[in-house]
Amino acid sequence: MEGIAPFHVMDILARAKALEAQGRDIIHLEVGEPDFPTPEPIVRAAIRAIENGDVHYTPALGMPELRRAIAGFYQDRYGIDVPATRVALTTGASGALMLVLGAVLDAGDEILMADPGYPCNRHFAQFIDALPVRIPVGPETAFQLTLELVESHWTENTKAVLLASPSNPTGTLARDEDIRDIAALCAARGAVLIVDEIYHGLVYEGSPQTALAHSGQVVIINSFSKYFHMTGWRLGWLVAPESLMNGIERLAQNLFLAPPTPAQHAALAAFSTETQAILEERRMELKVRRNFLAPALSEMGFGLSGLPAGAFYLYADVSSFTADSFAFAEKLLEEAAVAITPGRDFGEVSPEKYVRFAYTRPLPILREAVARILKFVSA
Repeated sequence: MEGIAPFHVMDILARAKALEAQGRDIIHLEVGEPDFPTPEPIVRAAIRAIENGDVHYTPALGMPELRRAIAGFYQDRYGIDVPATRVALTTGASGALMLVLGAVLDAGDEILMADPGYPCNRHFAQFIDALPVRIPVGPETAFQLTLELVESHWTENTKAVLLASPSNPTGTLARDEDIRDIAALCAARGAVLIVDEIYHGLVYEGSPQTALAHSGQVVIINSFSKYFHMTGWRLGWLVAPESLMNGIERLAQNLFLAPPTPAQHAALAAFSTETQAILEERRMELKVRRNFLAPALSEMGFGLSGLPAGAFYLYADVSSFTADSFAFAEKLLEEAAVAITPGRDFGEVSPEKYVRFAYTRPLPILREAVARILKFVSA
């Protein structure tokens, strides 16, 4: 437990809530959760299932019809043939990652991952007594791992590599050639490549290919939370090679028993034409927000290494304003009533230089946030 750090942003959030209780109007750009409600077709599907009494346990890997629907999603969107037997529904993407790491890592094994990155990734590794090896990344590689970086940190104990594309906190994509080459390296050395594609539906230019297109041996982590706007439903999925599925199923039976049943019935409607139209409209709205906020921050002096390709985050360098991003975030909240996430939540690579903005608020609110931030940094 000593190695499991808390989310430092929760201190910011707690203070923001306290200020709101005092009557302050706080603009929340700190929490990585879409502001859109769950699409109505998904909600209706859940209500129908509950009214019909469809609330009992499902198989540990999820409802067969939903596993088939996810397999169909890969065929329709990416042209990739994924047997439903390689798909598992999980209790959120976090549950998926826990199952995969439990299935592929022993105590003392090493898993390579980018720093900065999503903090829970390293904590899940520590939870099973594996060793997270955090590889420093920066703007020169779009905050992504490359084959060269992976090779230079590889040891005889390396048993897995974790990529996130698009990533949290940076919103950047890994290059196809890097995914392909790292997958080949892992295959040649008996390790497993795990690719977090939780934000894959939220890419604003082009149509990135899933890592499954580069290798059938990669493990994909995905979720209904972000693109599908089902954060509180706690439903994710994974795609793994057949050789891992038996172990993953046994772990799922023991750790979770089964994913939430109402959420699974709801998710059956996530791939409908009606729902997809709603989701694509919202994706375009997020693109508009990104295209407004990124240049506005740059003009004020925040350092951005280009327009991030996906997710809904901007990872900004604040070293022109401060030597302590956490103190900057605290002061911005107190004086300008704008809540953001300090870099210390995401790793050890220059956390004092960075903050994360989540553009998960409507455009008029983002405009107000920019006005407040401009006034703050100009004071």
